[in-house]
Amino acid sequence: MEQKSKFNEIIKIFVIFMIGSMIGYVVEMIVALVQNGHFVSRQGLLYGPFTPVYGIGILVYYIFFSFMKNRNKGIVFVSSMILGGITEYLCSYVQEKVFGTVSWDYSEWLFNINGRTTLIHCTYWGLAGLLYTSYIEPLIPKIEEFVRSHKVKVMATSVAVFMIFNITISSMAAMRQKERVENIPAQDGMDRFLDNMYPDEYMDEVFENKKHVD
Repeated sequence: MEQKSKFNEIIKIFVIFMIGSMIGYVVEMIVALVQNGHFVSRQGLLYGPFTPVYGIGILVYYIFFSFMKNRNKGIVFVSSMILGGITEYLCSYVQEKVFGTVSWDYSEWLFNINGRTTLIHCTYWGLAGLLYTSYIEPLIPKIEEFVRSHKVKVMATSVAVFMIFNITISSMAAMRQKERVENIPAQDGMDRFLDNMYPDEYMDEVFENKKHVD
């Protein structure tokens, strides 16, 4: 029974992550449309409408607010500002160090922190925290009930397998592109496969908001 309960919790966490990732994709597409006057790809993985930094962000909210019972709007707002800013900063830092790219650079913005986040973006995270506690958190019990269904578990497990592949191949393709930028030739069959399947032109088209860091 305990194992079943743990599996249900894992499925619930995965569903919350997916919800955040897809909401993030929609938000980013709307922001890009407003800023550029046309659609710009803001997906974070090779396949599908997912922006994982938002999925990570919503999981941070889920974990934090599971322990913090105070729902005073001022406390929620400030806590979410800090949590979101840290999450955004760390995601940018890890992306740069691992893949040699950044998907956002706020160096020209006022009150930025190493170009990875800014006061205004932390404010957005604060507002997102208010929206989370007001509209998404109340749905958690329904999500818990939802994932108890055997059909939902099978479907969620299948999607999870796809997402593991998606994250893995996206990471491998991004790391191989970093090597190509550094003029490192293909070392084996996998490198050649990545070069042929995911050349620079394809990667730059899918992740058109990223830029390489010297």
